[in-house]
Amino acid sequence: MSDPLALLPLALAAGGGRIGAGGGEVFDAQQLVAAGLTLLQRSAPLVRALSGKRSAILLPTSPQYLTALAASEGRGAVLVNPLAAPAEIEFQCRDANVGAVFTTGALAARLPAGLPVVLLDEAPRTARVVTADRTHDVDLGSHHGLSIAGERNVRGRDEEAVIVYTSAMRGVPLGAVLTHANLLANARSTVEAGAQTSDDDVLALLPFSHLFALTVACGSPLLSGARVRTLDRFNPVRAAELLADGITEVVGVPAVFHAMLAAVERRGVDLHGSALRLCICGGAVLPRELQDRWADVTGVELRQGYGLTEAAPVCLFNRVDRPNVRGTLGVPFPGVDVAIMPPADYSRQDLPADVGVAAPLSDGMHGEICVRGENVSPGYLGGATGLPRRGEWLCTGDEGVRNADATITFRGLLKPMFTRNGFNVYPREIERVVGAMPGVARVEASPIPEPSRENDIRLRVWGTVTDAQVREWCESRISAYKQPTTIEII
Repeated sequence: MSDPLALLPLALAAGGGRIGAGGGEVFDAQQLVAAGLTLLQRSAPLVRALSGKRSAILLPTSPQYLTALAASEGRGAVLVNPLAAPAEIEFQCRDANVGAVFTTGALAARLPAGLPVVLLDEAPRTARVVTADRTHDVDLGSHHGLSIAGERNVRGRDEEAVIVYTSAMRGVPLGAVLTHANLLANARSTVEAGAQTSDDDVLALLPFSHLFALTVACGSPLLSGARVRTLDRFNPVRAAELLADGITEVVGVPAVFHAMLAAVERRGVDLHGSALRLCICGGAVLPRELQDRWADVTGVELRQGYGLTEAAPVCLFNRVDRPNVRGTLGVPFPGVDVAIMPPADYSRQDLPADVGVAAPLSDGMHGEICVRGENVSPGYLGGATGLPRRGEWLCTGDEGVRNADATITFRGLLKPMFTRNGFNVYPREIERVVGAMPGVARVEASPIPEPSRENDIRLRVWGTVTDAQVREWCESRISAYKQPTTIEII
């Protein structure tokens, strides 16, 4: 194989990092990746199931994610959010032509019937492959002898690495394609912007199906030879305890930092003088007051960044070699160009794939944040039209302004979307799902500002249905974070 380290899993294995679950067993990244490669070598039924198809990964935040990525070698892996509803999982698997899913026994029941599954509960030691005609266990061995030679900084391949469903502005999520080149470029930029080294101990609290977590809390630390600790389910008290137990870096969204701050204060956890040096927040707008309180209580700055799935994902960050400018998204990420341009018209249902080249606006002028770089996705599955472009620039659908110090300040959303607990919520998607319910004539979904989790969701329904019926319909069809808080039947 030429340039093996141009593939994301092998590059992570070569970094020398380690990853473990909370305070449990810690594995070498090399061992986890080797287990995935061995799985392909030793399971002919899995190879047949994946022939000409993609894989999918439905796993909690765990070391086994690396095994699944490695076993997806040669094809794009659909990263399925563990919070997804069965109907969403079925749509993604069908739309992406998935041949088999890497998952756990606890999550497998949410998968479409008859789809081959690989249970990784006991990885990297063993895996269980379940197909229509047989179930067999695969011994994955110890793998400490894996040796990968190659250029450490070789450019990633322009081949599918992962598929992430997003951009449901028109009501249906699109599969954004991220290549090995996209992900490796952004992970290496994170190492530089965060000054990560092999001495770091990183706490990963978000699902790895969220590229912010996969790139910043997993990929970049492993590339730099650091240790990663995961929590399969976020617990603010446990997270606060881990922050005082040698963690040097923590990555989360505003809702996560809000909950951890409350736990730190309630438990009297003293982080002044601890090993903690870098706190990275993204995924949603970070309130300035939360930044101020976090710094006062912990003695460490809470540094905001900005990105989107289609950019693998980070584009802006308050990098560690500069003073943290609270209230801003920071400066362009290494290798990423950012410009403020005239905004596209997101009220148009027929928004074209390319809205035409435009000149960047001057400092102080509000416009659309546009980005370009090796981190930017080549597009969506099937050539679908999602976020538009201006020539080589990707339009983000977010409004911002460039300040005199080169930082960017977020000024709001242009695209029809809002966030909840750091996840994107598209009103038209919820309206489409609920609008298909018998007895419903019309639906309107809208955000309700809620400081601790950005927004709650209000649903107004015109029809002959009840609150309970609408909730039951939603629970089986849309993710947990998209569930309506308030339902008004009209």
